[in-house]
Amino acid sequence: MHADKLDQIDLEILKILQLNGRTKRNELAERVGLTNPAISDRLRKLEQHGVIQKYTTIVDAEKVQLGVMAFIFVMVESSTYFQQVIVNAEKHDEILECHAVTGGGSHLLKVRTQSTITLEKLLSQIQAWEGVKNTITNVVLSSPKETTALPLDHLLANPN
Repeated sequence: MHADKLDQIDLEILKILQLNGRTKRNELAERVGLTNPAISDRLRKLEQHGVIQKYTTIVDAEKVQLGVMAFIFVMVESSTYFQQVIVNAEKHDEILECHAVTGGGSHLLKVRTQSTITLEKLLSQIQAWEGVKNTITNVVLSSPKETTALPLDHLLANPN
């Protein structure tokens, strides 16, 4: 299923679920004007085609003592080490995201740790990875906007 195959109802279902993944099927059906079996069929198709990848819970990091968030740019000596950075990142639970990027570094890591002391230890480990030449760390002071909900309204525009 490609974005051009999604209709208004699919998009509305996705918007609702992005804000509350625990929305009951009967509530979804009521809100979009379909029957429960029709909603179940649409959800099954969205899941099968990978539009809905998973259902998850977002935990408040502060409440589980992971109040320090940082973004770490990783620079490697050569592209030979590119894949190894990804492999190493996957081994650390504190590394929430790993992105291959353009610009000053080859990778951007989003991390959550308990304190600046644990951040320093993690940085020390990252800097010891084979091929890592340098890192630049930006500690987050606050996050006035942080969301996992993707904007979908652009899919409503008819390109024809």
